[in-house]
Amino acid sequence: MTEETPGFEEEPDVPSGADPEDAPKGAGPGSAAESGPAAQAGDVHEKTALTAQLDQVRTALGERTADLQRLQAEYQNYRRRVERDRVTVREIAVANLLTELLPVLDDIGRAREHDELVGGFKSVGESLESVAAKLGLQQFGEEGEPFDPTIHEALMHSYAPDVTETTCVAILQPGYRFGERTIRPARVAVAEPQPGAQPKASDEDAAGEGSGSSAEDGKPAKENGGPDEG
Repeated sequence: MTEETPGFEEEPDVPSGADPEDAPKGAGPGSAAESGPAAQAGDVHEKTALTAQLDQVRTALGERTADLQRLQAEYQNYRRRVERDRVTVREIAVANLLTELLPVLDDIGRAREHDELVGGFKSVGESLESVAAKLGLQQFGEEGEPFDPTIHEALMHSYAPDVTETTCVAILQPGYRFGERTIRPARVAVAEPQPGAQPKASDEDAAGEGSGSSAEDGKPAKENGGPDEG
């Protein structure tokens, strides 16, 4: 009977010429072939996930950019609206102030017409008129200009033979405007053409009509008053 030496285990067979340390440990012959396709599939899945995340980030960035542009546009519109309202409020305030000064300016104008604007009163009046002009107050209304109901207020009416349209023949009270706004219309006396009157023809037109009639009616002298032919 053969006795087995305790403490020794039988080693696996190793091909001749091979190092025993190169023997596979815990891996079968098909493990390397199976790991290749699995790794490739994992890489494709990871790239797909990264691509999806990148698309989401790009979409979010586009939305945030659009929101920012919209907010900037709204802010610019708000600034323009506030500036426009500020200018409008200032114009209304200045127009109200100038409207309150109109009676004083009328008194200064009447005093100038009667040669009463002298001394210290003259200096004060001219200074007030200068300040009103700097604020943008403009006076209008002259005799002889056509009547315009948008800027004139007719207080007196008459007929005149020397006018061809409704005309302002006297300025009873001047008008004032501030910018494009009429603060007070000019109060005037107007004259209209005489009913049924026709405009007078000028001397040149009369001379032209006379020469035309003579050319039409006139004939050679021998035809009108010359001797008859034999």
